[in-house]
Amino acid sequence: MQLGSRVSGARLARLLGEWRKHGARQGSADLAAAIKLLVHEGQLPAGTRLPSERELTDALPVSRTTITAALDQLRGEGLVESRRGAGSWINAPVRSSGGISGTWDGFVDLARAAPPAVPGTLAAMDAARARMPEHLLTHGYHELGLPSLRQRIADRFAVRGLPTSPDQIVVTNGAQHALALILRMLTGPGDRVLVEQPSYPNALEAIRSAFAIPVPVAMTPEGWDVAAWEAAVRQAGPRVAYLIADFQNPTGQRLSAEGRERLAGVLRRHRTPIVVDETVVELDLEGDPVDGPPPVASFADDLVLTIGSASKSHWGGLRVGWIRASAEMVHRLLSTRTAIDLGTPVFEQLVLDELLTSPEPVLAQRRAELAAQRDVAVAALRENCPQWSFTVPSGGMGIWCDLGAPVSTRIAVVAQNHGLRLVPGPRFAVHGGCERMLRVPYTQSAEVLNEALRRLGVAAASVGTQGIPLDEVVVPVA
Repeated sequence: MQLGSRVSGARLARLLGEWRKHGARQGSADLAAAIKLLVHEGQLPAGTRLPSERELTDALPVSRTTITAALDQLRGEGLVESRRGAGSWINAPVRSSGGISGTWDGFVDLARAAPPAVPGTLAAMDAARARMPEHLLTHGYHELGLPSLRQRIADRFAVRGLPTSPDQIVVTNGAQHALALILRMLTGPGDRVLVEQPSYPNALEAIRSAFAIPVPVAMTPEGWDVAAWEAAVRQAGPRVAYLIADFQNPTGQRLSAEGRERLAGVLRRHRTPIVVDETVVELDLEGDPVDGPPPVASFADDLVLTIGSASKSHWGGLRVGWIRASAEMVHRLLSTRTAIDLGTPVFEQLVLDELLTSPEPVLAQRRAELAAQRDVAVAALRENCPQWSFTVPSGGMGIWCDLGAPVSTRIAVVAQNHGLRLVPGPRFAVHGGCERMLRVPYTQSAEVLNEALRRLGVAAASVGTQGIPLDEVVVPVA
């Protein structure tokens, strides 16, 4: 197997989080189970080189004996391979035929909340290909993005009540790239970044990768506690704040217009820049996004950097996102960007430009499909997991379920035995927690959702309210 990148002991310790469940006596089994979960979540891809046993002993910290026993167990299951002089690395799951494969037959992915491409994507690609000759005669570098696409993105902001110039738009390689650029520009090692608790795991990882410190502000059942945000600003002195005001990931909540004005006012008084993630703003399943609350930038325009993406509204494979910011911030972003990349691929930009030529029919169809799938998921959850509680989201792509007991990680591990891939609640928390919670995306077809949630009900019933020892969990071979 071709080996990939190496994960350091410190990073692996962060990914593992609160992995010990049963004390020192079962430490090796707990550690092995936690590493297995990272593998099946995709956090440790096949080929990833692991730290040495000595480095792991220092990073976790546990005894060398515990590390050795955990790796021995994983080697016995075929999930880890080692060679003298070359170290250890993650192997792909072994199929029943004895071959090696990175995927499992019949495995349903409920870890990613990402739908397939919208209808019309192929036609948009054909139209983009026809426009390519004129671009092939140029150098092909567009640090800000293609002017026509920037205009279309600016127009979408204007339709939602926020006048925007194309000069305020920077096209990026997705929203995650946009966030990384902003963090590189605004933060340094040790700087604090205010975030919601829970929040989007990849955003938390981006903050940590910038050597900044995420500072959580707890969400309440009603949403954002503005008083708590103000207290956190005073106490933590954050360099920047990151929030998802529209169909928050994972809770699905939406900040009201009044709440946006109050929260923006708090951050404006303290001159704290605000990164607002609008990745799913177009996925209002009970209304038109144009009629929704005004963008947060309407209340603190000079301090707000709004990031968006076509990944959820159109297709993740396009890898096209954007940043809306003031002219001054755009200038600073360009200076930062040249150290990382020199622009977004032209072809993908042309495809999205075509899709946004007449955006409403495509977006309306996407919203209708997701609304139907949400209703299927709600009914299936009530049938198969009747003890769970949740609020039906009015938008976005997932349901945030209260399991009634701290068993989220155990359910995620046991679900592997039933051909399900899940992200446990603690992945959405800064320092662990959320063990009572589980996100259930509804981006699959109705048929797949019904089968997946039937399997989830079986897995949840086997765990019960007390859970089962992680060392008894068997990773499936299929």
